[in-house]
Amino acid sequence: MLPICQYPVPLFLLLINTTTSQVLKVRFLNHMSTKYHFLRAKRSFRRNTGKNVYLHLKGFLEMIQAWRVILLLSISLLWYYGFSYPCAPSSFERQFRQELPFLYKYFQEAPANTVCWKDIAHWMWPLFMDNWGSWRSDCLNLSPVPFTDPVTNLPLWHMRAQSPLLLYGFSKEIVEFPGYWPSNVYICGFWFLPMEWQFSCHRCREIFRPNPYRSVISMDRLCANHAALQNFLMDSSRPCLPVFVGLNSIGSMGFLRNPQAFLMVLEAVVESTEYKFVLFSSGYKPLDATIQLIAGASSKSAVLERAVCHEDSTFLFNDRLFCFSGTIPYSWLFPRCAVAVHHGGSGSTAAALHAGIPQVVCPFLLDQFYWAERLCWLGVAPEPLQRQHLIPDDNDISSINQAAGALSRAIKMALSPEVKAQAATIAHRISSEDGIGEALKALKEKVIPPFNEGT
Repeated sequence: MLPICQYPVPLFLLLINTTTSQVLKVRFLNHMSTKYHFLRAKRSFRRNTGKNVYLHLKGFLEMIQAWRVILLLSISLLWYYGFSYPCAPSSFERQFRQELPFLYKYFQEAPANTVCWKDIAHWMWPLFMDNWGSWRSDCLNLSPVPFTDPVTNLPLWHMRAQSPLLLYGFSKEIVEFPGYWPSNVYICGFWFLPMEWQFSCHRCREIFRPNPYRSVISMDRLCANHAALQNFLMDSSRPCLPVFVGLNSIGSMGFLRNPQAFLMVLEAVVESTEYKFVLFSSGYKPLDATIQLIAGASSKSAVLERAVCHEDSTFLFNDRLFCFSGTIPYSWLFPRCAVAVHHGGSGSTAAALHAGIPQVVCPFLLDQFYWAERLCWLGVAPEPLQRQHLIPDDNDISSINQAAGALSRAIKMALSPEVKAQAATIAHRISSEDGIGEALKALKEKVIPPFNEGT
């Protein structure tokens, strides 16, 4: 086995039987809890035929832990969302060939549509590391090395697993599709939920629900409870549209340890520029509590909030920062904003690209660094912000001013004519893509068996 560090990443599996429409959910939390959930899933699947069971995966390393589920339970589809899996280290093939020569030959000589070396190099390589070997043998009672006999340690020459179908939910215009990827990789285009599903407000959700008897204009406006947000976005008293700021789950993941410093940075930018901001707190309670504390200290903001705002909305800093703790679909919001400042999540990135607005990205973990660098390379964002330039750990004036200066410069660069033009160009290129439609097409062609005629 080849040495590599362990990835303690939470995993989530959504398992669907297309015959019975039964949905089974399994959450792999760590190596200690994996055995329990795996056996639980295995018992559930024994009640099914196996052939018509499909697997939906979200996260970073789910495909690796779920691979044995796929082999043992005969699941037909591997569906991976968000971003391309990191390829093997440069020394991986050389070490593999030296330590496992027969298995290397097994993959190199693989027939068409079976697991081959391209699959291993593209996304399955962590299966052959020490930590995964221990997990396979200790928790699953399998051979430490995949595709080998547990007794002889030789490749299973008489067995060839089918190369799994990988559906990537991003655009070829954004992420390159190199020829050395496996043949069963499909780049579908970005996947977006229906707009009406993404409102936290029930009344807004009803307004945006498709209705042939409702005018298009009425479907473009939020409900009366959120008229303040709509009016804030439409206010023409400032020289440009609002700047969106949202960090999604970064707070709940422990990165936003000092909400007050974060708000002080935004206040400093507000005071030194003409921008107005829309801040989505994503319901992170420490940030919401700090917002309410600051709002309570300003009698003007408190009076204005009681007069025009819903309970999930708050004005700060002379009414130039609108704080919102609910959820509004980015596909509705971003076209009404000048710039999107976010953490580099794949969903935020895709929505801003589709809206054709510049972006300022401050990555924190995993694929966020990839998206930040990629957006800068595409010319739709300046260089990524460092974490301390958006959420400094300290409240001292020096840290706040340094962060505010970096954020102000990044927003100014994002609003340059060149970046705005490039963002509009990219949006035009991907506007005709139908990511969900392409994914469904691939499923029908490659996975779901055609219905028998006459049934």
